[in-house]
Order: sequence, then structure tokens, then C-alpha cells
Amino acid sequence: MNNRDILKKGLEDLGITASNKVLNNFNIYREILVDWNQKMNLTGIEDEKEVYIKHFLDSVSSVKDNYIKDGVSIIDVGTGAGFPGLPLRICLENIKLTLLDSLNKRINFLQEVSNSLELDNIEFIHGRAEDFGKLEEYREQYDIATARAVAGLPILMEFCVPFIKVGGHFVCLKGPNANLELEESKAAMEALGIEFIDKIDVELPETDLNHNILVFKKVKSTPDKYPRKAGKPSKTPIK
Repeated sequence: MNNRDILKKGLEDLGITASNKVLNNFNIYREILVDWNQKMNLTGIEDEKEVYIKHFLDSVSSVKDNYIKDGVSIIDVGTGAGFPGLPLRICLENIKLTLLDSLNKRINFLQEVSNSLELDNIEFIHGRAEDFGKLEEYREQYDIATARAVAGLPILMEFCVPFIKVGGHFVCLKGPNANLELEESKAAMEALGIEFIDKIDVELPETDLNHNILVFKKVKSTPDKYPRKAGKPSKTPIK
């Protein structure tokens, strides 16, 4: 199979309609990613096949078990080069997506990708989760908060959970240490108002890399004191 076929089959295996438009959009996304990567550090992976599998399919795998579906509102916290939020938006046309990142250059990159692909319903935020999670127009406004490879799980929870509506979900893409991180997160779950409900194993095609998706449900409002001020969650995670 060529790289486009690998991407197409991978998407279809996840229940995504891999139209020519979707496949072309992913190709353009990768080209812009490689171009911008010469000017700033967005990714250590540039090879087409590797980007398709380890960034795009890895991101879209978070649709497994249907917690993320078309029509929901999602905030991708610490989105970086747009993962997993932007690949999800390419595949699910009716999600309302917010991409939040603390580096303005990355936000500029994401805006260029979105403009090139003519994607709508995306809000771009240059800022820190600790600040925006306190604001009334963002706090507890989303069906889903998601994050990928940003920080340890207790820290991620404090960044993400304040954005989620009661009844919504925190969908977190994690590597092989997911079980250990879960053990370390019990105090954070209790403090922030979430319960662990699902661990989904993900196998990516043509690679030995496996990861887990951890899913949490928000069962009560997050206390006003969270998130703590910028820098505090990383220095002293809730334990």
C-alpha cells in the first residue's frame, strides 16, 4: 500500500469516511507542517508515512468508542502543531473546535493550515490554560477537552477539566505508562470533579507503537480555586 492508502484504510478502520477531500486536506496539512518546521520546532517527524500514522491517525484514533463524535464542542489544550484537534476537525465537519496554545507562532501556523483547508468553526487562543480556564466564557463550556503529550496526567487534568461541562468528558491520549499515571491522579480526579470511565487501547498500522486513550467523565463542577495560577499546576501537581 502507498502512504495515501495507509491513511485511507486507517481512517476507515476508525469509522471515518476517507473521501478524496479529507485525504487531500491531510496531504496539504503535512506539506505546511514540513514547511513551517524549517522555521520553528513543530515536530520531530516529517516523513509522509510517519506523519500520516504517528500524528494524523494517532490523533483521529480518539474517536474510538464514540466519546468524540460529530457535532460536539471540543477544546484542545496545548495543541502544539494541532494534534489531536485539527485532524479531528478535518474528519468531523460539524465539531466546534477551540485550539489553545501558549506560543503565538504555533497559533499562526494553525491559522494558516485552517485557512488553506477552508475549515470553519475553529477558535484560536494564544494563552495559557491556567488563565483561560478561569474565564466565564470558556469555563465549563465544552463537551470535550482533549490533550496529547502535553504533561503528566495530574497536571493535564488541572489544565483541561475546568473547561468541561458537567456531564462532558476529558479524553486524553497517553503512552505506555497510562496505568501508572492513573494511580498518581486519584487526588486530582477527586479535587477536580471527574471519574475515570474508560481506557481504550489503540494500535497504529505499520508500527509497534501502541497507546491508550483515557476517558474521564465530569460529574460535578470544578471548584473555583482550580486551575491555580500559571506555573503552579506544573510545579506542584495535585497529589
